[in-house]
Amino acid sequence: TAANPVPAAAPFRGEEAAPAKPQEIEVTVPVESLDRMHLQFAKVTGGTMSTEIRVPGTVQPNAYREVHVTPIAGGVVTQVSVELGQSVKRGQPIAQVLSKDLSEAQTAFVGFEAELEVEHKKLERTQELVRIGAASREELERVEADHRVHAAHVQEARQKLILLGMEEAQIEWLNTGQTPSAYISVPSPIDGIVTARSVNLGQVVGVGQDLLTVTDLSSVWIEGNVLEDDFSVVRAGSGATITTPAYPGRIYRGVVDYIEPRVDPQTRTAKVRVTLQNPGLALRMGMYVDLTFTNVQAGKVAIVPKAAIQAVASGNVAYLPVEVKDGRFLQRAVRIGEETRGGFRVLEGLTAGDPVVTEGSVLLRAESLRQ
Repeated sequence: TAANPVPAAAPFRGEEAAPAKPQEIEVTVPVESLDRMHLQFAKVTGGTMSTEIRVPGTVQPNAYREVHVTPIAGGVVTQVSVELGQSVKRGQPIAQVLSKDLSEAQTAFVGFEAELEVEHKKLERTQELVRIGAASREELERVEADHRVHAAHVQEARQKLILLGMEEAQIEWLNTGQTPSAYISVPSPIDGIVTARSVNLGQVVGVGQDLLTVTDLSSVWIEGNVLEDDFSVVRAGSGATITTPAYPGRIYRGVVDYIEPRVDPQTRTAKVRVTLQNPGLALRMGMYVDLTFTNVQAGKVAIVPKAAIQAVASGNVAYLPVEVKDGRFLQRAVRIGEETRGGFRVLEGLTAGDPVVTEGSVLLRAESLRQ
């Protein structure tokens, strides 16, 4: 009877196993077949590792430079002096509103000013009467208190007019006896372009309602979505290259200044943003662009040519020459990383300077499988 096979002795508990060596298999090719294979060779090189990620993106307005223009009081729109796409300057009147609130606020201010003037004259008379002993100190204190109350009313009415957009010179103009105006001029808050208009003549508007949007497009946002697998390459501060089909050959360069902290559960991506200067306003809102991010890894890494790597059932392998004239080659298991510059980063199995078969490696793989 055949003896039972004896199992290999297992290492004792606690015994350190020797580091695993790369798996190697010798492959022999008939000498007469070598010429037909037209084998070519190269060496594993050493260098810096660069990874490039490219994603589609769009041009968006810089939200920090986009201002919604709203009236400070409700009323009826009597004038809109700008159109969509028109350039405006800061302080330029762009709309006018006929406001009952403004008219009432001016009338109240004029009335409080008149009452304060009367109280002021009364205070001066009382102070003189107290000086000559014709009025009591208590009466003077009562008049002074009334005077302070009326002065507070005037100050409150003045502040309301300022909030409604009137300047100090215009407020003082009311004290000359001029007829109050009920028209509010709505100025542009910044230099920019009118990118939205939601109001027309005769429309009744309320406080805080959007009339127009003025956007400074000298700076824009480029937004794209990056897969979570690429977060090691794209991070805040990473350089970005932007190109667009609208301007072939033109390249914009910027820096990532924001990555959304939340990953979309459906697409497994996060929004990335690059702030870009826009000379000549060439980049328009909604334009399609391509975002390219490049990460250069510090230090030397081994890079194997792409043609040298073949896939087998157990993983990836490369073929090293042993004695080419005798048709002897070594199939070695290789663990590879990212693709770069026509090759792969070597994580395990090869070092810089190792010779490998490039052209014809697929034929060696077939010979290995046959054997």
